[in-house]
Amino acid sequence: MSCSSLFASRRQIIRGAAALGATALFTPGVFAEMLSLTPRLTEGPFYPDKLPLDKNNDLVIIGDNTTPAIGEITHLTGRILTPSGAAMKNVTIEIWQCDANAVYLHTRDSNGKKNQQDKNFQGYGRFETDSTGEYRFRTIKPVPYPGRPAGHIHFKVSQGDQELLTSQIFIRGFQGNATDGVFRRAGDQSDRELVQADFKPLKGSMVGELAANFDIVLGKTPADRQLQPRR
Repeated sequence: MSCSSLFASRRQIIRGAAALGATALFTPGVFAEMLSLTPRLTEGPFYPDKLPLDKNNDLVIIGDNTTPAIGEITHLTGRILTPSGAAMKNVTIEIWQCDANAVYLHTRDSNGKKNQQDKNFQGYGRFETDSTGEYRFRTIKPVPYPGRPAGHIHFKVSQGDQELLTSQIFIRGFQGNATDGVFRRAGDQSDRELVQADFKPLKGSMVGELAANFDIVLGKTPADRQLQPRR
């Protein structure tokens, strides 16, 4: 686990323990549900209506091309966890976002912006977790666009054909967050903290790359969901 992931998890545990009181620290099994759940947020209108041929976890380079996408290259990493902190393996995380020119990989958005669209940006990627629950993407730092003042990355977590969570990742402390309707619907201040990530300079990078770590905590495991009757 990265240091930033470890610190984030500890912050969540401490906040939960404070709410339960000092006796929680000495109660066996009290931390079984202590990680704060990642809030659900809208999928938005621009989930790709036609997935690209290249659907890997590197959104900066498409196929065999050598020209990278425009934007601040960002290494997005994290873990997908249960509320008790257990790693979730064999789940798929998808991400999608607009390019540096604020154009999505969706015909409703790109039809009138063909000259603006960055043809070198994949716009969408997916990754399947292993036994550690870790995921990683190479993408760009998200940018705002008209109607959405907060830069954000959409994501969806699923297993097989079962969707587990859809939400968004925001830049921590970004000025546009305060006036973004989706960000404000995440909940109170503590909930909003759970959909933000720090985008910091990547240590050792000679080309100004960034790193962002974002852990995702799901409300129920796939097994739990399968036990529930369908409606």
